[in-house]
Amino acid sequence: MNPIVLIPARMAATRLPNKPLADIGGLPMIVRVLNQALKANIGPVAVAAGDIEIVEAVRAAGGRAVLTDPDLPSGSDRILAALAELDPHFEHDVVINLQGDMPFVDPSVLSACAGLLEDFGDCDIATVVAAEASPADRTNPDVVKAVLAMEDDGKSGRALYFTRSTLYGDGPVWRHIGIYGYRREALEAFNAASPSPLEKREKLEQLRAMELGMTIRAAVALEAPISVDNPSDLEAARLQAGKQA
Repeated sequence: MNPIVLIPARMAATRLPNKPLADIGGLPMIVRVLNQALKANIGPVAVAAGDIEIVEAVRAAGGRAVLTDPDLPSGSDRILAALAELDPHFEHDVVINLQGDMPFVDPSVLSACAGLLEDFGDCDIATVVAAEASPADRTNPDVVKAVLAMEDDGKSGRALYFTRSTLYGDGPVWRHIGIYGYRREALEAFNAASPSPLEKREKLEQLRAMELGMTIRAAVALEAPISVDNPSDLEAARLQAGKQA
């Protein structure tokens, strides 16, 4: 495998405008995400930016960034556009899509995601899950749950479904974390397809891949990384940065 890590980011977030440049312990959030991805050491890392301000911030920190059309509808569209510029000769056969709002993501999580594509020949898309944080997660529609057929070692599982609905019965509830590893041909096929019925019903784009017949496997992380979606999340991230200083 020859992976590349791409981080889609844009300024027009409705709940937290300009969040890629939000200061967290003296660094823009997107730079913190970039630095964590570089620590994983699984391949080159670049930001697929929707705005020139993001490109400038990344380059000022010594990172690599590509300016993409700000009107692209999704993060996967953005990384494909960046990939076309960064790798026109198709040297990278695996693409890791890391969200730009995870400033403290553990580098080992990215390595585990890439490892699934290396270890399982049937794996078209790899992703990450973590155990539920509290019983309230089970009924919270904002918490996406992954239904997995677990491997014997308990470190990963094959995805059977993803849902916002309540899951009942005994057993762990796995929270889905929005990190993806794609075989390049799977990413291209996914983006070429129209949104699927289950995707539109659950508002979960990974269901499009499943309806296309793709196999998704998920690595189990010890905990879910902080995801900065609103001002209270940003405050929590700043507190964590202060503790690490």
